[in-house]
Amino acid sequence: MRAPHIAAMGSPCIDICQYDEDTGWCLGCGMRKKDKKAWKKDRDRRPEISAALPGRLAALLAAGHRVGGNAKRKKKD
Repeated sequence: MRAPHIAAMGSPCIDICQYDEDTGWCLGCGMRKKDKKAWKKDRDRRPEISAALPGRLAALLAAGHRVGGNAKRKKKD
């Protein structure tokens, strides 16, 4: 039986859906396209996917990308 908090876990997707070309990670939430598909179909993988996202977003930020809600904003040159 699945833990109730995992079954009810909402998606980390924030509808930015812009992907880094090198990693395939979304600049908004950190998920890859295949993570988003797995999120919908395989609830047991949700904790694994969620655990990876903060590190991915931190790595994207360190590489100079705007991440999270800031990914929608245009960079000033």
